[in-house]
Amino acid sequence: MEWTLEVVVVPVSDVDRAKAFYADQVGFKVDVDSQVAPGVRIVQLTPPGSRCSITLAEGLPGSPGQSGMAPGSLRGLQLCVTDIAAARAELVARGVEVSAVQHPGPAGWKDGPGEGAWNAFMFFQDPDGNGWTVQEAPAPLSQR
Repeated sequence: MEWTLEVVVVPVSDVDRAKAFYADQVGFKVDVDSQVAPGVRIVQLTPPGSRCSITLAEGLPGSPGQSGMAPGSLRGLQLCVTDIAAARAELVARGVEVSAVQHPGPAGWKDGPGEGAWNAFMFFQDPDGNGWTVQEAPAPLSQR
């Protein structure tokens, strides 16, 4: 049986503001923007080329038996691109505050790409503070 990760819920305080950020600034495609029940709105967006989407919601009750996430509390979301310099330039041109390209070392993060594949990263946050990492991959997903 396949277990595919297809949607990640991103906790935000203002769905319209977050939708504008992810669609207009980061470049995600808006797949759904629907009021699924009175007072319950779901916005689903997908990064270009991704098989996984994010969902922004308002009025949606928490999952049974699970505590909710506060807006801005999500960390560890990671996107991969094949040209991190071009991806960074695109985000900067769209007004996203994004870190310099960096790589990890024994003393912490250092500016610039590191040696070898998979060793260049940049970071940004949405308006609520949800944290994203962008990593340079050696090839598109379909070729790995």
